[in-house]
Amino acid sequence: MDDLSPSDLKVILHSKRANMYYLEYCRVMQKNGRVLYLTEAQKENLYYNIPIANTTVLLLGNGTSITQAAMRMLSQAGVLVGFCGGGGTPLHMATEVEWFTPQSEYRPTEYLQGWLKFWFDDTQRLAAAKTLQAARLTYLQKVWSKDREFKAEGIDLNHTSLQSAFATFEARTAKATSSGDLLMIEAQLTKVLYKTISNTTKHPDFSRQHQATDRANAFLNHGNYLAYGLAASCLWVLGIPHGFAVMHGKTRRGALVFDVADLIKDAIVLPWAFICAKEKATEQEFRQQVLQAFIDHKALDFMFNSVKAVALQELSPQQIEEQGL
Repeated sequence: MDDLSPSDLKVILHSKRANMYYLEYCRVMQKNGRVLYLTEAQKENLYYNIPIANTTVLLLGNGTSITQAAMRMLSQAGVLVGFCGGGGTPLHMATEVEWFTPQSEYRPTEYLQGWLKFWFDDTQRLAAAKTLQAARLTYLQKVWSKDREFKAEGIDLNHTSLQSAFATFEARTAKATSSGDLLMIEAQLTKVLYKTISNTTKHPDFSRQHQATDRANAFLNHGNYLAYGLAASCLWVLGIPHGFAVMHGKTRRGALVFDVADLIKDAIVLPWAFICAKEKATEQEFRQQVLQAFIDHKALDFMFNSVKAVALQELSPQQIEEQGL
C-alpha cells in the first residue's frame, strides 16, 4: 500500500466519484497506506477510513487538523481540500473556500486551450456565458420535472409564475449585451425561484441574507459551498484556472467556480434548502440529502459535460449571429 502511485489512486473518473466529506473536531492522517480521520471520545479514540479514490472534495471545518502525509495521499488521488467554517459554510473574512488543489503537470491541455481561444474575445466570451445560462435552465427544468420528492412537496414546474419567469429569462438572455446584463437577468430569475419555493414550503416571509442564521439561509449557504466544491473539482480535472470566468468578472477570485456552480445551485440546492428547513432538519441531514441529490441527478457529470462543450466548441460568425450577438 505504501508504494501506490498516483495512477493507482485515480481509477475512478472524477465525474463518477460519489463522495464529498465534511469533517469537524477530528484529526486527518495517513496510516498504513490509507487516509483516516481520528475522533477523540472520552474513553476511546476511533479511526474511520476515507475512501479517497472515490472522493472529489474534502471540507475541513472547526477543530480539524491534517498531516502532511495525508495531504500527499489526497493530492495523489486528486482530492480537493478546503478549509471552511462550522457546518460547512465558509465565512473566513466573508470570502469563498480557500481550495487546495492537487498538483499535477499531466492534466488535460485541450480544454484550457479551447477555453482561451474564445475567452479573450468579448463577443465570444459572452456567447459562452449565454450557453452556460441556457444549460442551467435546461438542467433545472429536467431535475424539477422528474424529482418525485419535489413533486410531493408541491413544486410544480408548470406553475404560471415559473413558466413566465423561464420565458422572460430566455428572451432577455438572448438579447443581453454584457455579462453585467446576464448577472442581472440571473438575479431576477433566482428571485422568482426563491419566492415560488418559499411560498410552496411555507416560508412566505423569507428574505435571502447570507449572514442570517435561520435554517433556510444557513442551508442555502451550506449547499452552495458544496456546489462550489464540485465546480472547483471539475475545473481542476479539466485544467482550467478559476480566473477565466465568463460571467462573474475578470478580477473576482475563484470567479469561474461560481459560473460553473450556478449550473446546479438553483436546480438542487435551492429547493432542498427550503424543504429541509420546513422539516427542521439538522445540517448533517441537509448535507446528506443534497449530496444524494447531486448523485441522483448526476450533477458532476452535468458540470463536466457543460464545461467541455463550451471549451471545445468553436463559435463561428454564423453561430454568433444566430445567438443574437
